[in-house]
Amino acid sequence: MTEAENSKPWQWPDNQWCDRVNLVRAGKRLTPPWPEGKRCAVALSFDVDHETNELRDGGKSIARLSWGQYGHRRGMPRIMSLLHKHDVMATFFVPAVAAKLYPEEQRAIAEEGHEVGLHGWIHERNSELPAADERDLMLRSAEALELITGARPCGMRTPAWDFSEKTLSIAREMGLTYDSSLMADDSCYELLERGERTGIVEIPVEWIRDDAAYLWPTANMYGPAPDDVLKIFMREFERAYEEGEMFQLTLHPHVIGYRSRIWILEELILAAKAKGDVWFATHRQVAEHVSAAL
Repeated sequence: MTEAENSKPWQWPDNQWCDRVNLVRAGKRLTPPWPEGKRCAVALSFDVDHETNELRDGGKSIARLSWGQYGHRRGMPRIMSLLHKHDVMATFFVPAVAAKLYPEEQRAIAEEGHEVGLHGWIHERNSELPAADERDLMLRSAEALELITGARPCGMRTPAWDFSEKTLSIAREMGLTYDSSLMADDSCYELLERGERTGIVEIPVEWIRDDAAYLWPTANMYGPAPDDVLKIFMREFERAYEEGEMFQLTLHPHVIGYRSRIWILEELILAAKAKGDVWFATHRQVAEHVSAAL
């Protein structure tokens, strides 16, 4: 490690902080007209983590493993039923270990016409892995999902949105179409790697639009009431609609899938459908559509 690399950030020479910032950067904003004259796109996504939140750190908590299993037993059936009821397509980001635990669940997702995307092997933290291990796990995850669902994933969401210095280059090697882990915009944009165009579309996430940020319990308290969470999501959607852009949402079966919470998702779907000119699309469909503007 050089003296500059070992220094404190306030001691860095200009080229060091500049290189850090430019490693992965937002490029051109991609907001073409939506299909069939629709005013706004709605991209619903579900991170199907199940037991991997506990397994990734070698955890042995039977209680936390059972919480993950709830996502499969009750959360996913409620979500799938609701999407089917309203004829809405969505994207499910699934760790390979969760897919191997419940292969019939992933096949059912694909058979309904939804998208299954990459979400790591065991919900590992990419930035803590050696580059070779990260690459190996991404490749193995794609192979596992393809074997189970019959379709190779074309997009990814890194576990916990943890993006290492090598993640983008591995995604490029794999020929992925899009990523959905970063937060540089409300709308889609092209990812740049060290200033170089990659052709990979970013479908940005945000903690504001994530159920876990509000409804994941801490040791001593719960977050906002479901009614308040809906208000936040609705304000995000209404502004996206006003701007003619995209409303992207991240939900988790073991968080949103409870009796007192699943109605949040239905209220959002009903409000969007009531507009009459909203395009519900998978992340793959959004990425393929906006790629025309590259």
